Amino acid sequence: MLIRLKKKQKKEHKEYIYMKRKVFALLFCCCGLSASMAQTVLTDYRPGITAEGAVYFLPKTAIQVNILIEKSVYTPGDFSNYAMRYLRLKDVSQEPSTTYRVVSVSQTPFAVADTTKAYVVKFNAKTVAANFSLSEDGRLLAINAQGKDQELPAPFKASPKEKPLNPRQFMNEEIIAAGSSAKMAELTAREIYDLRENRNLLIKGQADFMPNDGAQMKMMLDRLEQQDRALTQLFAGTTVKDTTEVVLTVIPDGAMDKQVLFRLSQRRGMVDADDLSGEPYYITVEDLKTVPPVSEIPNAKKKKQPESGVYINVAGRMRATIYQGRNVLSKKEFPAGQFGNVELLSGELFNKHYATHLWLNTLTGAIDRFEAEQPK
Repeated sequence: MLIRLKKKQKKEHKEYIYMKRKVFALLFCCCGLSASMAQTVLTDYRPGITAEGAVYFLPKTAIQVNILIEKSVYTPGDFSNYAMRYLRLKDVSQEPSTTYRVVSVSQTPFAVADTTKAYVVKFNAKTVAANFSLSEDGRLLAINAQGKDQELPAPFKASPKEKPLNPRQFMNEEIIAAGSSAKMAELTAREIYDLRENRNLLIKGQADFMPNDGAQMKMMLDRLEQQDRALTQLFAGTTVKDTTEVVLTVIPDGAMDKQVLFRLSQRRGMVDADDLSGEPYYITVEDLKTVPPVSEIPNAKKKKQPESGVYINVAGRMRATIYQGRNVLSKKEFPAGQFGNVELLSGELFNKHYATHLWLNTLTGAIDRFEAEQPK
């Protein structure tokens, strides 16, 4: 049956179809959003202990690099342009500046979880290896014993600064009343020479007023030294130094040859490793090859592996060198699980015939201590 719509009916029909399509599209989007929200959220795998068994990581050695950087802020004195004329001070800058330098570099090894060495131990009724001690990141510390994780050195704490001197507190009335900077500089220099002469007379015992004891002598000398230092700052300027610590972490998965550790600009301090305005500081990590690879161990492949057990590290050693140009700043050797092999301790060591306790080295994951005794 053919139905012909009038113009008004045709227009209403088109609007109806358009609304249906719009509602359908909206419902489709909502359904898609609900489906996406209902999908499983993936999270990082975390090891741990359950009633059925334990999942753990073996460690690898990382290096914590502690860098002490000194910042020096120079402020010229009010009479810096008269420093050579009155006090014979050479090379006194009349411009403020800020400079940075490396004071010291130190290395400290610490353990991190090696995610390529994750192992599962299923608890067996025939064994007593049911008490696993793990670190916060899942590294195996001990079995049937309480393990203790490594403690890193305390952060650097700068010593308290001295209260800055105000040179104008030590100016006499004549200096303050001078009508020009040149005259003030001349009178200040004369006062500095008088202070130094009085100190020399006091030390020689020729002063008009000599102290009664050693404590009073020290107090008078300290006062003269403070006045001299404060007034000399007007010519030589002041330099305020502040030392901060920067901590970097290096986790070598293999040998490293002359890798840029950081860059330091004398004017801007530490900058990005790819910022060529800073001088590069390098690190080299060497595998000392103290543990031969499994492929080079005789009869390693022919040896029959136990059916179950606990995996541990046989740690090698590495040498880390930090240097700038030809200047070696720090060279250290550390044990490193990533430069060694993995061995399997047989599950028979943890049977019910023995009370077995195992402690692993926190840094390397190798056997640190092993105790086995027959239960009474």
